[in-house]
Amino acid sequence: MAQKPSIPKGTRDFSPVEMVRRNYIFDTIKSVFNLYGYLPIETPAMENLTTLLGKYGDEGDRLLFKILNSGDFLKKIPEDKFQNSRASEIAGYISEKGLRYDLTVPFARYVVQHRNDITFPFKRFQIQPVWRADRPQKGRYREFFQCDVDVIGSRSLLNEVELVQIINDIFVMLNIGTTISLNNRKILYGIAEYIGETEKFKAITIAIDKLDKIGIEKVKEELRLSGISDKGIEQIGDILTFEGTTEQKLVLLEKLLESTETGKKGIEEMTTVFDYLKNISLVSKVELDLTLARGLNYYTGAIIEVKANDVQMGSICGGGRYDDLTGIFGLPDVSGVGVSFGADRIYDVMLEKNLFPKDTSATTHVLFINFGKEEEKYCLPYVAKLRENGINTEMFPDAAKLKKQMNYANNKNIPFVVLAGEQEVNSNTFTLKNMKTGEQKSVDFEELLLMVQQ
Repeated sequence: MAQKPSIPKGTRDFSPVEMVRRNYIFDTIKSVFNLYGYLPIETPAMENLTTLLGKYGDEGDRLLFKILNSGDFLKKIPEDKFQNSRASEIAGYISEKGLRYDLTVPFARYVVQHRNDITFPFKRFQIQPVWRADRPQKGRYREFFQCDVDVIGSRSLLNEVELVQIINDIFVMLNIGTTISLNNRKILYGIAEYIGETEKFKAITIAIDKLDKIGIEKVKEELRLSGISDKGIEQIGDILTFEGTTEQKLVLLEKLLESTETGKKGIEEMTTVFDYLKNISLVSKVELDLTLARGLNYYTGAIIEVKANDVQMGSICGGGRYDDLTGIFGLPDVSGVGVSFGADRIYDVMLEKNLFPKDTSATTHVLFINFGKEEEKYCLPYVAKLRENGINTEMFPDAAKLKKQMNYANNKNIPFVVLAGEQEVNSNTFTLKNMKTGEQKSVDFEELLLMVQQ
C-alpha cells in the first residue's frame, strides 16, 4: 500500500477559505503601506550563506536552513574532515546557499547591490515567506510569511514615529487591540555600562530577550552563567522589574545612566519619539518597555515589539533601527529602521477572536444553476456581464441534479443563486434566490444586477 503523503513539520497547506482570509490580511497591510508611500520589492528565497551568516547571532545562525550544493557535494570535503568533525565544520564545504531567515538582511544586500538605482531615503515593503529551523509550536512555524516595511537612508526619528502610526493603523483596520512596546538598544548598552559589563552586552541582551518565556529568576540564572556579578544581576533585575509610566521609567534611567554616554543618547532618542507621539491620536497603547531587548545583533537604536491584547500569543510585529547593516556589505553610514508583521500569528489571533469579516470566506457572489445546453447558451452572456460589473460569478459546469448544485452553493457560502430553466429562457427572465433568506424572485437582468450589487 502506498505511503500516505505528508508535509514537513512546521509547514502547512492552506485551503481556499484560509487563503481568502490570509489575502484579506495581506491586502489590508499593503493598503496601509501604500498610504504612507512605501513601494514593493521582492528578493530570492535563497541567499548566499556569506550574506546570511553572522547577522542574527549564534542562535540565529543555528536556525538557518542550508541548501546542499548541486552535484557531487562530498567531493570538496577534505579526507581528514570525515573523521571526528562537527557538522558545522563540514557544512561550509557542502553548502554555499541558505533559505532566507528574515527579509531585513536580504533588503540590506539589495540596497547595496542596487545603490545606484535607488533614491534615498528609500521606503520599501516586502511580503514573502521566510524559513527557520525552529521547534514548531503554537504560533511558531518553520515556514511563515513576513510583511516588512523599512525606510533606509535617513536617521530622522520621524521614521520611528511613522512606523508606530503604520502599526496602529493596520491593527485598527484588522480590529485587533494591541500594545506597542518601545525600547532602545543604546539604553540597554547604557545598562551594561552602568554595571561595568559592556564586554558582555550580547549575553545580557540575549538573556533579557528571554524574559517573557522563562521569567526573571531564570534570566538572572543565565546572566550568572555568563559571568555577570551578583551586584550587576541585582541592578539589572531592579531595572527590569521597575513598574511605572513611560515618564517615570525615563526619569529612572536618566538618574541611573547619567554617566553613560551611549545610554544618555538612547534616553534622548526615546524621549523625542514619545514627545512626537503625544501629538498623534492612536488607538493602540504605546509604552516604554525596559524588558524589551530583541535578540538580533544588527539593531542599534530604537526597538519595537507589538502584542495582541487578551491573546496568549508572542509578538505579532517587531523591528527596530539598524545603523551598520549595509556596512557589512560595503556601504557604510546608511541607517535604516523597519518593522515586520507576522502574518501567520496575526491570522491565528484573528481566528481565535473571530475577527474575519464573514464575506471573506466566499469568493463567488453569484452562481448560475446549469439546466442543460440551451440554458447554458442563454446564461453565459449574462454571466460575462456580471463579471464586467465586478461581481464574482460562476456557472456550475455540469447539468447535475439541482440538489447537488445547491449543495455546492451552500458549501461555498455563495449568497445568490440564479435559476434559468425553460420558462425563464422563454420569458427572458431569471429566478434569483437569496441563499441567506431563502427568498426567491423573478427578475429581468437589470433588476438582478441591482439586487446582487446591494
